[in-house]
Amino acid sequence: MRDEKTKRTEEAMVDQLSRREFLKYSAGSFAAMSLSSFAFGAVSAAPKVQKYPIRARVTTTLEEMISFPKTLPGLSKPQIAEVEQYSKFGYGNWTLGSPLPLMPRTDLMPANYGNASPTRKAKFINFFTFSDIHITDKEAPNQLIYFQQAERFAYNNTSIYSPVMMYTTHVLDAAIQTVNALHKKNRFDFGLSLGDTCNSTSYNELRWYMDVIDGKVITPSSGAHLGADSIDYQKPYQAAGLDKSIPWYQTMGNHDHFCIGSFPVDANPALGIRQSYVADTVWSMANILAPNLRTFPVLFNIEGMTANPQFYTGVIDGSSPFGKVIHAGPTSDAAFAAGAPKVAADPDRRSLRRTEWREEFFKTTSKPVGHGFNLVDKNSQPGFTCYSFVPNSKIPLKVIVLDDTQREDDGSKDIHGHGYLDAPRWAWLQAELAKGQADNQLMVVAAHIPIAVAPIGSEMEWWNEPNIAPEYQNAVSLADLIKTLQNTPNLLMWMAGHRHLNTVKAFPSTDPAKPEQGFWEVETSSLRDFPQQFRTFEIYLNSDYSISIVTVNVDPAVAEGTPAAKSRKYAIAVQQIVQNDLSQNFPNYLTAGGTGKLPVPSMDPTRPQSDDPNATDPTIKYVDLSKAPAPVPLHGSYNAELFKQLSPQMISVLKAKFR
Repeated sequence: MRDEKTKRTEEAMVDQLSRREFLKYSAGSFAAMSLSSFAFGAVSAAPKVQKYPIRARVTTTLEEMISFPKTLPGLSKPQIAEVEQYSKFGYGNWTLGSPLPLMPRTDLMPANYGNASPTRKAKFINFFTFSDIHITDKEAPNQLIYFQQAERFAYNNTSIYSPVMMYTTHVLDAAIQTVNALHKKNRFDFGLSLGDTCNSTSYNELRWYMDVIDGKVITPSSGAHLGADSIDYQKPYQAAGLDKSIPWYQTMGNHDHFCIGSFPVDANPALGIRQSYVADTVWSMANILAPNLRTFPVLFNIEGMTANPQFYTGVIDGSSPFGKVIHAGPTSDAAFAAGAPKVAADPDRRSLRRTEWREEFFKTTSKPVGHGFNLVDKNSQPGFTCYSFVPNSKIPLKVIVLDDTQREDDGSKDIHGHGYLDAPRWAWLQAELAKGQADNQLMVVAAHIPIAVAPIGSEMEWWNEPNIAPEYQNAVSLADLIKTLQNTPNLLMWMAGHRHLNTVKAFPSTDPAKPEQGFWEVETSSLRDFPQQFRTFEIYLNSDYSISIVTVNVDPAVAEGTPAAKSRKYAIAVQQIVQNDLSQNFPNYLTAGGTGKLPVPSMDPTRPQSDDPNATDPTIKYVDLSKAPAPVPLHGSYNAELFKQLSPQMISVLKAKFR
C-alpha cells in the first residue's frame, strides 16, 4: 500500500495543481495552459493571482533600523531546520529601533583636511545596488542541505541551507517595490545587480529572478509543484516589477556559473554533475566539508565527492508549511534500503553555461536590452561578461562592470569563490581604466568579488594557485591590481557583493603628496541572508571640488503577513541561532597557520602582515550603536559619506564644467 507521501507526490505529478485551484487561477479561460508556461510568463494573458504589497511607509536605515535580541536560548546550530520551533522560543521577532548614523569618512583626504561637511555643489548620480539574491530552487535534487546539519565546519554555512531558501523570490519582489517607492521620492538613474542572482546556475532560478524584476506571474516551485495550491512559499503570485523608467545592469557572480557557486559543472564529466540537475533521484556524495577531505588552503576537492561514506543531500518538501528537509542522511540508513529517494524531474532545472546565462538577459521586458551585456565587445572571447557604460552623458562618470570570478576550466579542485582575472579580463580592465583617465572621466568598478578584505584560506581571497597551467593562473597579483587601481586617480570606488556583508574599506594613497590616488571599496550584503539589505549611492561634487559618495543601507519594506515578512523572521532567527560574524575584520597572516615556515603568496598587501589572531584592518570601521538613545543590539549595516580627493587635472575639468 502506498504511503501518504508517495500518494501525494503522484497526484501532484499528474495534476500539477488541484482542479479547484487551477480553475481559480484560470477563471475557465486557460484550460490548456501548462504550469511550466504559467511559471515563466510565456502566455499572452496572465491568470489572476495574488499580489504581495509592501508596507505603506518606506524608510532607509538613516530613519530606523530593525532591532531584535542578539541571542536567545533554545536551538543549536545544527537545528536551524527545525523551523516549526522558531516561534516557541521567540526567534525572529523584531521591532523598529534607532536610526543608523551617516558616518563621515575622510581616510583618503589630505592629512590637513578639516572640512567634513562641505557644501554640495552638484549631484552627479543616484543609483542602487543589490547582490547575492540567490534565487533558489529548493526542490532541486542536487543541493548540499544535509551537510549544514551534519558537520561542525558547516554549521555556520547558511549558504547551503537556510529556511529563507523558501522565499528568495518574495524577498526580491519586496526589495523591488521598495526601490520603486524610493524612486518616487528621489529618482534613481539606474540599478546594478552585483551577481549571484542564481543559487546554482539553474535556468528556472534565473528566469524567476528576471521575471520578478519584469513584473510577471511567478510560480516559485518546480518538479511536481507540491503545495502550489496551499503553501505560501509555493503559491503562484503576481510580482510588482521594477519601475519601467529605471534601467538596470547585471554583474556575473560565482553562483551564476558554478554549481552551488563552488565547482564547475563540467570539470569532471564522470561525476555527472550536469545530469544531476535534471535527475529524478536525490544527489548522493561524500561529505565534502568533513575534515578528512580538506587540506589547507584547499577546502574542497571535487574528486572527494565520490569518497565513502556517501550521503543523500536532501531537498525541501514543498508540501510542508515549514519547509521540512527530506531525503537526507547516510545512504546506509534503512530508510533508503529501496534505493535513492525519488523526486519529480524538471527540465527547467538545467544548468546554464556561461554563454547561455548571458544570453538570457536579452529575454526580458525591462530596460535596457541585454542589461549591459549588449555592450560587451563583440570580438571578445565566448562568454565574456565585462562592459562599461556612462549613466548620464552630461556627467563625466563611467561604470566599469567587471567579471572577477574564476574560470570553469582553470583546473582548480577547490571552491571557486576566489577573486580572479584571466589575461583577457585583466587587459580589458587596464584599458578601461586608462581610457577613463585619458577622457577625464570619474570611474567606479562594479564586480562581484571584493578585494583585500577576505582572510587567507577563506576561499574568497584573491586566487593564487601555482600548481596549474600558466595560462590559467591569475593574470595579476593582488598587489599589482591594487597598485594599478591606485595609479588611476579618477577611480572613486570598487563595489562588490559575495561575502554577504556591508563593509566599507579605504585604500589610501601610498604617496602623501598624491592623496587622489586613494579609492574606496563598498560591499553590499545579501538579499537572502540577514541583514537582507540593498544599498543606495548618491555621488556629489562638493564646493571644494572633492567628491562625496553617500551610501545607505535599505531594508525591504515588508508588510505584515506576507511571505517576505516571514522571510525576514527566518533570516533573523537563523542569525540568532548561528551567530554569523557580520562585521568581519580578520588579520592577514604572514604564513599559513602562523607556523612561520610556509609563505602564502596570496597574502593581502593592504592588511596587517602579522601572525597575531587579534590583528585587524584599521581601514574597515563600523558604527558604535551603543551610544545611541535606544541602541540596536545587533546589526550588519553601515551608512557613510565617503570623501575622495580629486587630481588637479580633474578639478580643472570639473571647474570648467560645473562653476
